Amino acid sequence: MSVYSHGFARISAAVPLLALADPRRNAERTVELIRRAHDAGSAVVAFPELGLCGYSVDDLVQQDALLDAVREALEEVTADTAGLRPLVAVGAPLRVDDALFNCAVLIQNGQILGVTPKSYLPNYREFYEQRYFAAARDAVVDTIVLGGREVPFGPDLIFTATDLPGLRVHAEVCEDGWVPIPPSTWASLAGATVLLNLSGSPVTIGKEGYREALVTGTSARCVAAQVYVASGFGESTTDLAWDGDALIAENGTLLQRSEAFSMEAQTITADVDLDRLRQERARMISLRDQVGDHAERARRFRRIEFTLGGLDEPDSDLRRLVPRFPFVPASDADRERRCREVMNIQVQGLAQRLRATGLERIVIGVSGGLDSTLALLVAVETFDRLGLPRTDILAYTMPGFATGTATLARSHVLMDSLGVTGTELDIRPSCLQMLTDLGHPFADGEPVYDVTFENVQAGERTSHLFRLANQRGGIVLGTGDLSELALGWCTYGVGDQMSHYNVNGSVPKSLIQHQIRWMISAGSYRDDTTAALREILDDVISPELVPAGADGAVQSTEDAVGPYELHDFFLYHLTRFGYRPSKIAYLAEQAWRDRSTGLWPAMMSDDERHEYDAATIRHWLEVFLKRFMSSQFKRTAMPNGPKIGSGGSLSPRGDWRAPSDAPSTAWLDALD
Repeated sequence: MSVYSHGFARISAAVPLLALADPRRNAERTVELIRRAHDAGSAVVAFPELGLCGYSVDDLVQQDALLDAVREALEEVTADTAGLRPLVAVGAPLRVDDALFNCAVLIQNGQILGVTPKSYLPNYREFYEQRYFAAARDAVVDTIVLGGREVPFGPDLIFTATDLPGLRVHAEVCEDGWVPIPPSTWASLAGATVLLNLSGSPVTIGKEGYREALVTGTSARCVAAQVYVASGFGESTTDLAWDGDALIAENGTLLQRSEAFSMEAQTITADVDLDRLRQERARMISLRDQVGDHAERARRFRRIEFTLGGLDEPDSDLRRLVPRFPFVPASDADRERRCREVMNIQVQGLAQRLRATGLERIVIGVSGGLDSTLALLVAVETFDRLGLPRTDILAYTMPGFATGTATLARSHVLMDSLGVTGTELDIRPSCLQMLTDLGHPFADGEPVYDVTFENVQAGERTSHLFRLANQRGGIVLGTGDLSELALGWCTYGVGDQMSHYNVNGSVPKSLIQHQIRWMISAGSYRDDTTAALREILDDVISPELVPAGADGAVQSTEDAVGPYELHDFFLYHLTRFGYRPSKIAYLAEQAWRDRSTGLWPAMMSDDERHEYDAATIRHWLEVFLKRFMSSQFKRTAMPNGPKIGSGGSLSPRGDWRAPSDAPSTAWLDALD
């Protein structure tokens, strides 16, 4: 299996060890790195600005001897790419009629496909390019003869792969990417998905950070991948320094970066997700609106086709990090920022709902599990910020036929230590009455623990909460999370699917666990509260609706529906990007097949770091697809609640609208 079969394009950036004003030597070194990119399986490789002679040659760039040597070097590079896969972008000064242009030359498989001249020539501080070069707008021709054939010439070229859908490459040169409206912006509106910037870019203090912001920002704004490569060691240090900075970014995310100030030649390589770019662009109506506003300019772009070949060669290891927890950042700083944002969104949502209703009381069921615990902590934080007494949070723990003594005890500890009004309400008598009315075997003493037995308890709890809210003048705060909604693991109607407002409806189970860990780390709770929270994190996730078996094993949600960490992974990639199930399975295998590789959130213990083989991933993905598609009717009627993150809402008023009666057939077929 090849990465290309899953919609990826392998892209490289190369920083040669420059031989200043020695095109022949630079051609040799360029070809070495092209071969390295070919051996890595790359489809595209970009080199620095004026890389065949050096950016810092100054007035030498106007010398005929040097320009002739550049032409010969370009012919050598072109010839040596025969039989190699990558589309190559090299920098060279080229005379066209009586003008000299700073160019990106695009080469593939022994042929020059086109030439893009630099559009904007810097002439400030250390830059004097208008002394040497003409700008693209000064050209009076749109084709030139190069390498013995006529090739397109201009900044309006998009190079399109015939055998890799979605790979459409545009090149620009250095300053072109630093102006308010770069040529690559117009190219992206015309369909370009991979934007190359061949740069000289001498380094000064603070420039590395600015480059990263520029490259990631451009890739996000254009919904594209951007490859930026600056000149490195070997350029003249008469007045300047060069760090060989190369970056590959995709839609705002930095995928790969070179080692700064290396004195050796280097390449960086990353797999760009063309499917992701296609899906994002298709969803962004505003992007299409702007294409329409500038349709005439977009239509003027010329497309040059090329064929990569050999894309079905086995190469299944992805050259990019696939996060195990797409909803949970692995780095401490990012995770802390994420958790703080989640809390603020939840608190603000609840505060506004209370203000809108004019009510100042909340009714909440507390089970001693993850979801109700987070909702209770959010309620406490909300009341504190609003200056309301915590005693107006009316919390009820409602033991049923399978409630464990440990979870019941934790519920009381939480309610007491947090200072809310806590009450124990035994639902077993009312549940038994309903089971008797239904003629259920359990009412006659038979150990029948079917779905009716479970839902009678879930429904009774919700029914009590709603009537208590009527009686006490409050709203019922929902506790169910995004993962449960995705799997349909909630009781519809009079059950945990329903509430007046749900602060957890957009928070997946994997994030709830880290959210509670983060809240513990803040150190703002009493010791007994903290101890109860740690026990909740360590306990089995269970609805506690079926009594423990003869072996004492507690009912486990994950034994029934599968690991939440996998389901959250599936959910994110299905709803956020609309990927095919086969691609989701491939990505899951990249992320989860080896627990010893990749990044883990530091708060997770070694025992919590799992791995899954391909067969296990496929099994649970099939379960997910069936449950997800068949449970839409529950999401269609879900309560109000704030959207938390991108790809994190299943509300029919937000991210996800779908018919309740659509089958899962097409998705299961695609998985096979």
